[in-house]
Formats: sequence, structure tokens, C-alpha cells
Amino acid sequence: MPVNGMNIDESKFNDAQMIQILMGLEKSLDVSIYADPKFTWEQMEQIRVGLEHDIDVSIYANLTYSLTQMMSIRKGLEKGLDVSIYADPKFNSAQMFAIRLGLVDEVDVSTYADPKYDYYQMEEIHVDVSIYADPKYDWRQMRQIRLGLVANLNVSLYANPKFTWPHMQEIRLELERDLDARIAAYENPKGV
Repeated sequence: MPVNGMNIDESKFNDAQMIQILMGLEKSLDVSIYADPKFTWEQMEQIRVGLEHDIDVSIYANLTYSLTQMMSIRKGLEKGLDVSIYADPKFNSAQMFAIRLGLVDEVDVSTYADPKYDYYQMEEIHVDVSIYADPKYDWRQMRQIRLGLVANLNVSLYANPKFTWPHMQEIRLELERDLDARIAAYENPKGV
């Protein structure tokens, strides 16, 4: 079948791949970008979705990327992130995900956007330590603030050196359980 000046040999594609090609044709997309039998249908879908969102798919329409790497790059592009920081096959999809989340959270990812760190290390490092990098907090208070930041909690409710670390931990755990920790924070600011 002729498509955008190229001839597609349907016998080279499985049914799922052909569905992706046909879906692209229905939306007048340039399917020649992904009409390659070497792409899985899922990779084709990531490219097609990117074309539908009018993003530069040439950044990830490459067989060196796995499906999940393509997905992470596409989602970053859709959010307007600078994906050049992680759009590199040296990062696995989990590392790409961690870097993308850091960019979404507006964290300086340069400290951990390095393949020598695994995903779990990146998760720990991606927190903005400026909130608690202050000698007025002891190490146990710092840990409670860091744990809250990693869990995406509103640490402003307990990031106060007047709170003891056990009180900070109590508030953090309540926040993790979605309880109203504001009451506990205001009832006993000294943690006594």
C-alpha cells in the first residue's frame, strides 16, 4: 500500500503494527516515521501519540530506545521538559523516570543525572536538600524532613527546629496516613 510516497508491504507487519499505521493514517500523521517492522507495535504507538501531540518525535523514534524509555521521553516532551538531560540510551527507563520526576519537581537534577546512580539512589538524591541543609536541625530532624520530601508531603507543617525529631516523625506519619496533622502541629509545637 502506498503511504506518504513510500510503499508499505503489509506482509512485513503484524496486525497490531498495522493498526498503529492505520490509526496514524486516519489522523493524517506522517506514519513513515514509524512504519518500520523493527518497531514493536507499542513503540509505534508511542511515536504515533507523540505525533498526535505535535512533539518532536525524532528525539525518541529510534530503535536504540525501549518502549518504556520512549514513553519517558515522550511524556517529558509533552510537559515541555528539557529531555536532552536524560534522552540517552545509557539511562535505563527507571533512571529516565527518576530524572523526569526531578525535572517536573523543578529540582536541580545535575547532581544525579548520571548513569552511575541507580533509580533508588536517584530517588534519594532528587530531593531539594536546601530545605533542611541547616545546622539548626540535628541529623534526626533532617531525616524526618527528607523522608517527608521524598513522600511528597507538605513538610512546612513540621520543618521547624522547635519540633523534636519524634514529634516531626509523628506529624510525618500522620501526613502519610492523610490525617490532619495541622492540629497536632499547633497543639504541641515543642513536641512534648
